[in-house]
Amino acid sequence: MLSNSYKELTVWQKSMELVTAVYKLTEQFPKEELYGLTSQLRRSAVSIPSNIAEGKYRGSKKDYVQFLRIAFSSGAELETQIEIAKRLPSTKNLGFIDIEATLEEVMKMLNALIKKLIQ
Repeated sequence: MLSNSYKELTVWQKSMELVTAVYKLTEQFPKEELYGLTSQLRRSAVSIPSNIAEGKYRGSKKDYVQFLRIAFSSGAELETQIEIAKRLPSTKNLGFIDIEATLEEVMKMLNALIKKLIQ
């Protein structure tokens, strides 16, 4: 495909940065959100690089594209959860700008990679 290992993919590397940022941000969330929004945000973020990696090693372009689409969907889920957190009194004043910018970049990269693979 485009590279030998998913670890060489810029989109995977950037999505790993996103995961780290989400974990750091959610450490600031109230304890009562540990099994709620904190868990959801983390799982959505982790799903992005995980699906990129799994799809890369699936063996077919069709499967790879499908897993990239799942990663993209997880990005949309994460975006929604960030919007929810921005509206809650206990989390609305936390720093979401950098995470949103990184997420937007990852989403654009995923979209471009999907388009390239389906041409």
